[in-house]
Amino acid sequence: MNTVVVTGAAGPAAERVVASLAACEGVDRVVVVSPRPDPQVRAALRPGGAVVEVHVADVVAVDLERFLHDAAALVHLGAAVDDLDPALLAEGRIVDEAAAVLRAAAGASVDRLVLVSSAAVYGAWANNPVPLTEAAVVKPPAAFRPAVELAEAERRVSDWSDDHPGASVTVLRAAPVVADDHPGWLARALRSALSLPVADRDPATQYLHADDLGAAIVLALAGHADGVLNVAPDGAISGSERRALDRGPRLRLPEPAATRVATWRWQLGLAPAPPELIPFVTHPWVVANDRLRAAGWVPGSTNEEAYVAAFRAGPWATLSPRRRQELSLGAAGAGIAGLALAAAVAVRRRARAH
Repeated sequence: MNTVVVTGAAGPAAERVVASLAACEGVDRVVVVSPRPDPQVRAALRPGGAVVEVHVADVVAVDLERFLHDAAALVHLGAAVDDLDPALLAEGRIVDEAAAVLRAAAGASVDRLVLVSSAAVYGAWANNPVPLTEAAVVKPPAAFRPAVELAEAERRVSDWSDDHPGASVTVLRAAPVVADDHPGWLARALRSALSLPVADRDPATQYLHADDLGAAIVLALAGHADGVLNVAPDGAISGSERRALDRGPRLRLPEPAATRVATWRWQLGLAPAPPELIPFVTHPWVVANDRLRAAGWVPGSTNEEAYVAAFRAGPWATLSPRRRQELSLGAAGAGIAGLALAAAVAVRRRARAH
């Protein structure tokens, strides 16, 4: 396995994945093709690691096939690992990138292909089994575009695999990916949405350290993990455990109210969580890792360790209980004020319409 090409790599989590690949035995060269103007692939690789080349290029517009000359494998990270919220990208961008990668892989006769997707493609539904296995139906909520597009990207990879029976193809459905001091876009948005928990519902959550994702990709490149596999640490963090780790001000709102507040905060740019994420902090979508573990993968970090590494204890943890209570009450007041403001705006709009 001489050369591995990595597309869609941007942000600290992707950087850690690239480092894992560069340290993989048998890999002499890692070619990174990033759509960002500032890919930060550090040289913090262990001695003897592979050569890492970084090319700033749009995978949709560039002749990607030229980077695949003599490549033994192609890994597409894309939206599941990118540090940028894919909701900010043009509609269809995730699918377009996957299609471009597949065309190039076919043209270059790539023998091994890995797509990193997200466990969000299962959707968060009240009747989801806990945990979800790879046999569960892929049913992303129509309102959450990144999950819908990732599911479509998976479908296209499946079709590509059928058309190229000689190639080894792996799809990794990752839990929200984080790196040290750097939560990925989904983990960051979920944490924001969790600050508006729905009353009487507090589902468990999972967080995957980028190093463990890198280890899963290495396993796939070695030919030990073909097909669709979930990637997540064992178990999950319960609501009470997460609150103990986070210790931030929290509201308890009915689901419709939580959705309205989330919409208000999103529209005003006050939070990174779109209202479409409310179901993901309301209903279960914890995934099982049995298949990947059976292939030899062992997570190096638990959900709790990954979460703490990404979200270091901030000023909240140093406050006195009295001050925390005051801020919590203030946050509740702000939430109520936000609802009142949203209602007032809605009334004014209706009055103008009539």
